[in-house]
Amino acid sequence: MARLERKIAVVSGAASGIGFATAQAFANEGARVYLLDRARDRLEAAVQALPGEGRQAVVMDVTDEAAWAALAARITHDHGRLDVLVNNAGFGDFAPIVETTLESWRSILAVNLDSVFLATKHMMPLLAISGSGSIINMSSIRALRGGVNMASYSAAKAGVRSLTQVTAVECAAQRNGVRANSVHPGHIATPLTAGFHEDPEMSAAIVRNIPAGRVGAPADIANAIVFLASDESAFMTGAQIVVDGGQTVK
Repeated sequence: MARLERKIAVVSGAASGIGFATAQAFANEGARVYLLDRARDRLEAAVQALPGEGRQAVVMDVTDEAAWAALAARITHDHGRLDVLVNNAGFGDFAPIVETTLESWRSILAVNLDSVFLATKHMMPLLAISGSGSIINMSSIRALRGGVNMASYSAAKAGVRSLTQVTAVECAAQRNGVRANSVHPGHIATPLTAGFHEDPEMSAAIVRNIPAGRVGAPADIANAIVFLASDESAFMTGAQIVVDGGQTVK
């Protein structure tokens, strides 16, 4: 049997990068996947690229609470439960603190952090129905180690880390069977990081700072997420999974 056979999963930010790699890995392991993104064309292409059946595109703004409530109603109608929630949607605006506008600050926190809160709030009842729900929140090594010009992004991802821990202990206290863990990628080759590699010198400097000697691939993160989504990680909750090629221990 595939590792995620018969599981119902939601993946946000699923049209590209880590989100798409995760949805693809889930589909390969037998899950039925709702792919969420606001980029309609890329999302529809992503859904068509997945193997098997049961994958559905949901075009939505992850900062919109009404959209999460509507998705909860849709999943309730379709399946009556949810097994896995992957909060992956996010982006960054890298600038010095004194040049960061309040509008940019709030936008980054909304997409990276508010969306995790909203998803957790509205999906929790469905995850509890499954009896073994798994929440996987995308944080970053920037939640563990600061970086120049990354104030808003780092603050948002640190918030995700803390929210994950609170979710884990709250669910444990309620005995609802739901686990929550965070994943902390290092430098991964995605559309979000493409700009860093336009300059060959900057690209080489990034690789020199990674003990593993290479930039990570979206599949490196997706593999960790599959583990956290599966029953193999049934005794893990509140954990921080760092996947960074050794970057944070250098």
